Amino acid sequence: MNRLDHRDPLVFDTHELGRRAGSLRKVSRTFEAPEGFGIIDVIGVPVGSEMALELRLESVIEGVLVTGTAEAHVTGECVRCLEPVEDDLEVDFQELYYYPETDDRGRVRGGAEDGLSDEDEEETYRLEGDLFDLEPVLRDAVVLALPLQPVCQDDCLGLCSECGARLSDDPDHHHDAVDPRWAALQGLSAAPGDEGDGNTNSDTREGLAENQEK
Repeated sequence: MNRLDHRDPLVFDTHELGRRAGSLRKVSRTFEAPEGFGIIDVIGVPVGSEMALELRLESVIEGVLVTGTAEAHVTGECVRCLEPVEDDLEVDFQELYYYPETDDRGRVRGGAEDGLSDEDEEETYRLEGDLFDLEPVLRDAVVLALPLQPVCQDDCLGLCSECGARLSDDPDHHHDAVDPRWAALQGLSAAPGDEGDGNTNSDTREGLAENQEK
């Protein structure tokens, strides 16, 4: 039994295409983006947002060759200043879905003796009956097309390391740098001998006042 659900928007039916090499069919479809179409906590296609597909299905000896273009709106966060980032993404992809009974060379599969390793088998996409699932292929294409370090603008200056201000809003933003070797002296308003000088001046003023009284 097929595990694929034909009602899934990313599952396609090739029954009308047939198996005559050279047969061609074009398909257009819009659907709501599932989870996982992005780089976690960086940028991606929002779950439930609309995506558009244009597909070309071609019957070949080994299976069905799927060539397509997908369009989507992506959102994320600037890695420098943390401002929201939005963009329209268009990706191209191509994948061959093999007929269940053939190997990756178009030969009829004969079980364990056909020479396919487990790794080769995992990397091979196959039709299930007349159905194929485009989701893993499309997800890989979208994720590989996304920037690993999205920025709101190419010359984004990022954030101030001291106060967190966005530097692109104030390119002249700065903080007066203080040599840490002098930081301990900032709280001192006078030299150590100033206090004694102040007492001396006070005594002098008192002596003048007594002389004037005499």
